[in-house]
Amino acid sequence: MREYPIDAIREAFPGLKRSTGGRSAIFFDGPGGSQVPNSVAKAVSNYLIHHNANTGMSFETSLETDRIISESLQACSDLLGASNPNEIIFGQNMTSLNIQLASALSRTWGVGDEVVVTRLDHDGNVRPWALAAEWSGATLRKIDVDPKDCTLDMESVLENITENTVLVALGAASNLSGTINDVRKIADIAHRFGAEVVVDAVHYAPHSLIDIEEMGCDYLLCSPYKFFGPHQGLLWGRAERMSKLPVAKLRVSSEIMPFRWMTGTQSHEGMAGTMAAIDHIAWIGREYSGDESLSRRNALISAYDAIEKHERALCLRMLEGLGEIDGLRIWGVTDPQRIAERSPTISFTHPSISAGEIAKILANKGIFVWSGNFYALELTEFLDLEPEGVLRAGVLHYNTMGEVEDFISEVREILAS
Repeated sequence: MREYPIDAIREAFPGLKRSTGGRSAIFFDGPGGSQVPNSVAKAVSNYLIHHNANTGMSFETSLETDRIISESLQACSDLLGASNPNEIIFGQNMTSLNIQLASALSRTWGVGDEVVVTRLDHDGNVRPWALAAEWSGATLRKIDVDPKDCTLDMESVLENITENTVLVALGAASNLSGTINDVRKIADIAHRFGAEVVVDAVHYAPHSLIDIEEMGCDYLLCSPYKFFGPHQGLLWGRAERMSKLPVAKLRVSSEIMPFRWMTGTQSHEGMAGTMAAIDHIAWIGREYSGDESLSRRNALISAYDAIEKHERALCLRMLEGLGEIDGLRIWGVTDPQRIAERSPTISFTHPSISAGEIAKILANKGIFVWSGNFYALELTEFLDLEPEGVLRAGVLHYNTMGEVEDFISEVREILAS
């Protein structure tokens, strides 16, 4: 394997050249949305300038749009490890798609059924299922979290998933604590009772390879704008199930998968951009392996191997440096021996100053981070962190060790003053 191509990666992202207050900006805001490489911007622009049309007609731009849609579905299939590109559904965002899925599934449930969510999840994977329970008369149950390390309480998992469970909704990774869940273990428990499993992989997708078969899930959602693409959402579900669910749609809409789920005219330029984002990740895999002949899926496997190693090194240093600051509490797994159990997203609090104030000071120094609850409201309420929330810094594949050191130094200075 070659060295991780950090310089070439950063060169691909024009946004990283921004200066703030006379210094290069540091983007640790990735969990809220990543920067975008030139290739994605060019793909979106190229579609709008040269191919813009609606679908299904015999003139050139319409045929070209059909081709771009087909190629985008295949690229997303490669990203998720799906065997059928017609199981990929595009939408406005993950939350909208999840509400659509919840609406359809709720029509198949009734009184006595139980829907299980977790207190670790983004509200986009909690509220849709609470609504679905209300609509159907089902009961909503919640899996608790171990406050010591923000991992799911396995006793609570076993208590809440029963013979009455029809669906379990969980995240692959927490967007606040960074916790990576053992999706396969929980999916196997759910399936023993005949329940379906929906996985929110929005926060997981930029950092680790998704393999739907290995996860054992029935539905999976993610968002391209978190992995260097445009603002869109993706939903995967098995065609034999998705083709029969009572999805809300127009009478004139297609019954063919995946289009029966893709209501109205889609963002074709967004699809082109999403494909370019996936190909950007695949490019890293080919650069890292030194093998230009790799298929897209194999290139993605190589890429995520490289990305995980790079990001974990930065994450370990951030955990170490922040952990040396008196009074600072990091929420989530902090044991270096358990680094594989967290994504490179670190959230912390300090009793002397609010997370919002720290974020403002850092912003003035050109370091972009988030503060608040990031819609992980179940978790911040459970941990008694409302209304201030936490300070969150997220590492992505284009960040550097130098940026991590600058961040640690600035946080140390703020908390010492």
